[in-house]
Amino acid sequence: MYLHGTSKINEQGHLEIGGCDTVALKEQYGTPLYIMDEQLIRQRCREYMDAFRATGMQFQVAYASKAFCTMAMCRLVEEEGLSLDVVSDGELYTAMQAGFPVERIHFHGNNKTPEELELALDAGIGCFVVDNLIELHLLNAIAAEKGLQPKILLRVTPGVEAHTHEFISTGQEDSKFGFDIGNGSAYEAVVQADQLSSVELLGLHSHIGSQIFEVDGFEVAAQRVAEFARQLQRDKGIYFSVINLGGGFGIRYTAEDSPLQVADYVQAIANSIQKNFADSDGAVPQIWIEPGRSIVGDAGTTLYTVGTSKDIPGIRKYVSVDGGMSDNPRTALYDAKYEAVIANRAHDDSSELVSVAGKCCESGDMLIWDIELAHPVSGDLLAVACTGAYNYSMASNYNRLRRPAVVLVSEGNSDVIVSRESYADLVGNDLVPARLQASAALRS
Repeated sequence: MYLHGTSKINEQGHLEIGGCDTVALKEQYGTPLYIMDEQLIRQRCREYMDAFRATGMQFQVAYASKAFCTMAMCRLVEEEGLSLDVVSDGELYTAMQAGFPVERIHFHGNNKTPEELELALDAGIGCFVVDNLIELHLLNAIAAEKGLQPKILLRVTPGVEAHTHEFISTGQEDSKFGFDIGNGSAYEAVVQADQLSSVELLGLHSHIGSQIFEVDGFEVAAQRVAEFARQLQRDKGIYFSVINLGGGFGIRYTAEDSPLQVADYVQAIANSIQKNFADSDGAVPQIWIEPGRSIVGDAGTTLYTVGTSKDIPGIRKYVSVDGGMSDNPRTALYDAKYEAVIANRAHDDSSELVSVAGKCCESGDMLIWDIELAHPVSGDLLAVACTGAYNYSMASNYNRLRRPAVVLVSEGNSDVIVSRESYADLVGNDLVPARLQASAALRS
């Protein structure tokens, strides 16, 4: 397994992360366990900030909290100077409870409810990314009632299809997100937004997909957004001060993945904006971006305990662990690929081909198909790398499994930032109607 960040194999032959022995972490916190490498998260944040500072352009880097949203994570990215992208009232509330500066919060989503808009307006967040005309006019009306004028970006689809999985590609014309530039809906949205008195139009937002390994898509998106902006300048005298090119920067999950360095993505985006807005009669706009996976993805490792196994001669050997699609649905959703290691025997030769199965009552509950491991047996610890993004955030209680704890590790210290769910947590919101309670009393 490729060792990310502070991960290493210590003298005991155990996987160590953030100076913490994973065997000791299992003893203290149990499994399944999400382990987050604080040093690597901070390093990724700084790579984005430093790369943009080197361009000399005005910018905002907003962490896309949908990748991994906890109060501790909000505090961490705030300390590193990033803004925050939220997509629900729950993410917004988490950020507010963490004390995140509301003026640095951007609110996304294709179906924001009136209650969510009111919560965000009352909080005084920095920007709304408006996704459709219904939202635009609803936001304007609610803001007018409150005597407010929130800043907005309009999300547009530039017709760019990134080389990624179809379920996480969002910049093409056939998408549930945003106003399409090609069919004229984006043009009409800008004109309408410019005429409204209770919103302030800052600019445009574009997001072309996720887990992207090239700069070409961002360059084409920047070109099309710039052409669209120049058209509006000529036709309507409308100028944009912000261009947000979203996120989607890829990470290394397996040896098949070849992501660029953060500085390469940033420099390409900066060059594209400067080039494509050079002939504009207005100022070159600020660049905003929204990395999520590329900040936390490779900083996360999930630790499991190996349980049973099933060897089907000539076909496959299944090795089961004490988690599965309830804590990591990405393999089932996207056919995601992972690397892993037997954490308590990390030096041992990985020569046995197995498939790692979860414990959910689903034949499709598989974590890794066909991986070579060091002859896993019951009681071993399996560490699956690069589970920091879209694992905890998409975890569920399927089969009434309790969601794992999350620990943040750094320099030999480990801190629980999300407690493991208890049995009481599982039934904490359950209610039994009085008529069912009565029938139970009669039977007794």
